[in-house]
Amino acid sequence: MELHMQSHHYVRRMPDWTAAAVSGLAAGALLMVVELFWSTMVAGVNPWGTTRMIAAILMGPGVLQTSLFSVGTVAAALVIHFVLGAVLGMILAAIVAPFQLDSSIGMVLLAGAVFGLVVYLFNFHVMTRFFTWFIDARGWHTIVGHMIFGMTAAICYWKLESKDVSH
Repeated sequence: MELHMQSHHYVRRMPDWTAAAVSGLAAGALLMVVELFWSTMVAGVNPWGTTRMIAAILMGPGVLQTSLFSVGTVAAALVIHFVLGAVLGMILAAIVAPFQLDSSIGMVLLAGAVFGLVVYLFNFHVMTRFFTWFIDARGWHTIVGHMIFGMTAAICYWKLESKDVSH
């Protein structure tokens, strides 16, 4: 058996932007399901709490004052969540493609996990200066959720990307 080592140095290779955006959307959808499951089945808290926190980015912190279901609040949260998911999927692809981190399933999953961890650190330790209500969401469940997001976006991108994209 021959061992082939792939170099992960920078090469001029453009990501497949469509695959990247779709991957981010898919990963965002999975993260929503994981968060809803966690909040209701494990933590035993109101499943709309996270939805309200996300919606408050656009609608303001007044949205956090009620726990009632609101179509407008859910719609705002979905738009924000999916736009961020698509953008983050494209950022991940912009890292994966030129450094050839999609050379194997293991490498792309590792890249996705690290990316998810970096997104968590940025969101919950930098952006909380502006959106303080996310401070209470810090914790292992959120770290794991973001790593699942990154790994899902990465594996989806690995599967969906056009292998002949060069420019």
